[in-house]
Amino acid sequence: MATICYTKARMSESGASRVEGEANRPSAESTAARRRIAVVVNGNAKSVTEEVIATLDQILAGGDLFVSRRIEESADIARTIVERGYGTVLTGGGDGTFTVMVTEVVRAADAAKKPRPRFGLLRLGTGNSLAWVVGASKVGKGRGLAADIQRLREDAGSRPMRLIEVMDMLTPFCGYGADAQVLADYQRTKAFLSRGPLARYAPGALSYIVSNVTQTLPSYVIRPVPHIRIKNLGGDVYRLGERGRVAQAIPKGGIVYEGKARLIACSTIPYYGFGMRMFPFAEDRPDRMHLRVSNITAPVFAANFPAIWRGEYENLENTFDFLVDDIEVCADPETPFQVGGDPVGVQTRVEMRLSPEPIELCDFYAPPRG
Repeated sequence: MATICYTKARMSESGASRVEGEANRPSAESTAARRRIAVVVNGNAKSVTEEVIATLDQILAGGDLFVSRRIEESADIARTIVERGYGTVLTGGGDGTFTVMVTEVVRAADAAKKPRPRFGLLRLGTGNSLAWVVGASKVGKGRGLAADIQRLREDAGSRPMRLIEVMDMLTPFCGYGADAQVLADYQRTKAFLSRGPLARYAPGALSYIVSNVTQTLPSYVIRPVPHIRIKNLGGDVYRLGERGRVAQAIPKGGIVYEGKARLIACSTIPYYGFGMRMFPFAEDRPDRMHLRVSNITAPVFAANFPAIWRGEYENLENTFDFLVDDIEVCADPETPFQVGGDPVGVQTRVEMRLSPEPIELCDFYAPPRG
């Protein structure tokens, strides 16, 4: 389906959007465009209903709405956004949608040698880790959307945020192992359920429950734990000890970790989805990201779940934390990998690097703009 940009649109019976009015006309004044908000929503996300699209159409009142139903459309949308010079780009559809659109818009802006817009998000997806970081509202039949967009127009502040460069993408978090396997199992189950009478419930909790019970937990017992080797490619890596104190510095070229591991993940934000504080040291230093390596077993995870959820769990025998800026991770055998909450297949080697230039992130907790 072609890229769609519209300010007044209706959904046809086939599900495609059609344009009415003058939505495709470029802005005459670049300064006016810089004040405008572009909203990009994932048309396949569970919360992006026809009602939500209509609500966004009504409340934007000066910005443009882009609806994407295939990942292949993201590059065209990004080029249009950069050409029109929007000052703010909001994404709706979860962490994966944010990752894809930020990557494409940054790439398009840098290629065109134009300024990057600031970025923000609307809480419209299954995974909304960043929503906990920036204080985005729950949808609530459009009330949360309207409130967030109004705050962005009037006084919402912003702050610099560095992302992770991995597999030619920019993302707040990524990882090998258990979390990626859960996502891969979920995607398979969702695809299966979406072809039957439970299709309307597929993109949500039902698929997570079914996939965990029928695939993830049974395979967790029999699946071999991969051998992991992590090498420092950048500045000093800091191994963290009790209460996050620096226990060891590992120079460039040194081995950060080698051995069996069930989880290997990096993040520049503290949260996974639903407010789980998986990376409590992610914001300790602006020049480092939090690397967590864990061998925690299912029974230990279950017994300590509340502390893990709050980011308070500490066990230096099964969970290892580091502050890093550029690492190589090798897995044997090839192991599931996720970027921004979306599975990207099995990988044997990835490089995770802290992006040298931060993006500007809309943050409702930040001081208002002057």
